Amino acid sequence: MRFIKLLIISVLCFAVLIFLLSLLFPSKAVVERSGVIDAPVAVVYSQINELKTWQEWNPWTKLEAANTLQFSNPSQGKNAWYSWTSANDAASGKLTVLRSEPDKGVYYNMLFKDMRPMMGGLEIRPSKEGTGTVIHWYMETKLGWKPWWKLRGFMADRLMGPQVEQGLTELKARCEKMK
Repeated sequence: MRFIKLLIISVLCFAVLIFLLSLLFPSKAVVERSGVIDAPVAVVYSQINELKTWQEWNPWTKLEAANTLQFSNPSQGKNAWYSWTSANDAASGKLTVLRSEPDKGVYYNMLFKDMRPMMGGLEIRPSKEGTGTVIHWYMETKLGWKPWWKLRGFMADRLMGPQVEQGLTELKARCEKMK
């Protein structure tokens, strides 16, 4: 009986310790990368504003080849959306454009099944030299108070950052061919 009592108290203390440690983690996760594309802002904007072109450079559409994509009509500009279904139902979701401005970029909301909403954006501006485009891709989500969400958020940049870099590299190659 004494062993069981000690075990229960140890498990409770461990749970409280994990919860208290999670308070040190940030309550939101941000993944962001930037780069310069040697193409005019209009060319870059045409690629990020048209959701049907995202499957050419977005790393997540290439990771899950079994995705079934559906697009709104029109598939560009404010309120345009695309949704995807995956063999892994939890990876299914929808991306909706909240704002789209030719001189600023595209801002969106992304929803995955059983996950918190994610806000994101592809911000663009002319480079200092005036011949290229500076692009900044970011994604941000609020994590809430649950320790396992905060731990996932703590690792978000390490897990998703390389894929964001890959997407920007592919977008750069695509835009530079079109200039």
